[in-house]
Amino acid sequence: MKQRKRTVIYTVIGLLVALVHIIPFYILLTVSFKDLRDMSSKWLFPGYGFTGNFVSAWQNAHLGRAFLNTGVITVMSVVLILIFGSLAAFPLARYQSRLNKWVYGIFVSALIVPPLTILVPLYKLFVDIGFMNTYFGIVLLHVTFQLSMAIFLYTSFIGTIPRELDEAAMIDGATKTGMFFRIILPLLKPVTATIVIMNANSIWNDYQFSLFFLQKPDSRTITVALSSFFGENSAQIGWIAAGSLMAAIPSILVYILLQKYFVDGIAAGAVKG
Repeated sequence: MKQRKRTVIYTVIGLLVALVHIIPFYILLTVSFKDLRDMSSKWLFPGYGFTGNFVSAWQNAHLGRAFLNTGVITVMSVVLILIFGSLAAFPLARYQSRLNKWVYGIFVSALIVPPLTILVPLYKLFVDIGFMNTYFGIVLLHVTFQLSMAIFLYTSFIGTIPRELDEAAMIDGATKTGMFFRIILPLLKPVTATIVIMNANSIWNDYQFSLFFLQKPDSRTITVALSSFFGENSAQIGWIAAGSLMAAIPSILVYILLQKYFVDGIAAGAVKG
């Protein structure tokens, strides 16, 4: 009886949490498909098919270019994070010397540094070296601030892989490099999926870096492009909702494709730190 009561309570709590997340998305849908002249409640889904908000948002915010910019920045950043993160984590997890522990501690401690605290000196540095409004500059920023978490997760995950596999590979004549690429790397799929989802979502939705370091209209990302719909005296809510809905689709697709690995990567990465 107690178990059944506990199950009911957990189910109700789960439904309430799900409802909290579903309601904003539902309102986003209703506003996206409503004519700007429609003053009815946002809780009521329109009884007509109106796609003008999507067309207006795409044209007025130049979302085609913004999608291209955001996609290039996200893909380049995530690929570099995966490469550098996995390569750095392997020796930190397998060869725990005093120096490696010190280096690992630096990476972990970097997680507590808020990016906004060093935004002003970063901005001045980028102006001085000519990295403003460039893919390379913004990618470098994202990789710098996201790499610590990737190394932390990769190191923790590799620590759960039995060392007997390393010894067997060494007996077969594999070098340390070959051992990493042939033995360790194929086992990193769960944590790699976790890192891809976390970083791709964060970089795709980034606003603070994009606002300060990508100021030219041709280099704007989606978040900055959509912010142009907010004016001093008015805001094109329908256009913003439609644009936000389009911007969310890639993140949703990535999560759907990689979700089966996501939980495994989080759970395994938390076993050892």
